[in-house]
Amino acid sequence: MDLTQFLELFNPLPGNRYLEVATKTDEITKALYELTSSVDGELNLAIYNQDDIDETLKFPNANIQYIKNLKQPFRALPRDNDIVIFKDIFHLHLNPKIILNIAYKTLANAANIIIIQKNGLMNVEVIKKMLEEHEFRASNEINILEGYDLVMAKKMHMWGNGL
Repeated sequence: MDLTQFLELFNPLPGNRYLEVATKTDEITKALYELTSSVDGELNLAIYNQDDIDETLKFPNANIQYIKNLKQPFRALPRDNDIVIFKDIFHLHLNPKIILNIAYKTLANAANIIIIQKNGLMNVEVIKKMLEEHEFRASNEINILEGYDLVMAKKMHMWGNGL
């Protein structure tokens, strides 16, 4: 999978923290980990299915939390992350509104949220509307990952929830 265009969405700076919330690790996780590590940043992981961890992929400096079931939210500190990436989890989670609320709170102001799903698993317009309802702005569908739908939006400073 060519991730060149996908990685151009990111401009990590030293100390940046990205959080990937997913059902498994894969080449996208590996590429994000390498990108953040190259600038002394962090990629932290919240994994919902510990059985699907690719043991060949190693993330020695990542904080990894394992969540037992799709009812539970992940944990993240307020304003602790510069980007939150939901990968192949959003359509499965039993309460996507809760995980959007957590994402909003953990993001720094003017930070981005990215939702990635295999093609055909998400209704992009519904996702954009849900993002808008949770105070994420400028949502866009971006077609840069073969086999995946991707929606990106921004948490805007002084809008909505006030965090």
